[in-house]
Amino acid sequence: QVQLVESGGGLVQPGGSLRLSCAASGFTSENYAIGWFRQAPGKEREGVTCFSNTDDSIKYEDSVKGRFAISRDKVKNTVYLQMNSLKPEDTAVYSCAAGPGAASMNYWGKGTLVTVSS
Repeated sequence: QVQLVESGGGLVQPGGSLRLSCAASGFTSENYAIGWFRQAPGKEREGVTCFSNTDDSIKYEDSVKGRFAISRDKVKNTVYLQMNSLKPEDTAVYSCAAGPGAASMNYWGKGTLVTVSS
């Protein structure tokens, strides 16, 4: 059974950092595109960053470039999202997703809430 379980969300002050984890089970994540999406209150879901399924290249949404970094531990089958210099506009539910391509994510986690507020 394929599962993606996120953890690490919480409340942080502007300028702070958080690291999210996505533990994958039931499949080998390095063979899939896998990454992070977020949905802020009242807004549509958007892609944040993603590992390609073909060459392990990484893409970042423009607003997080230089602040967020995706990484993976292939032994643990876990993907991480290090978020630095957080801003109130980063507040959202962050979800991990995987699939045969970045535009076709078949598997989704339930998400973890990140709140950036003073």
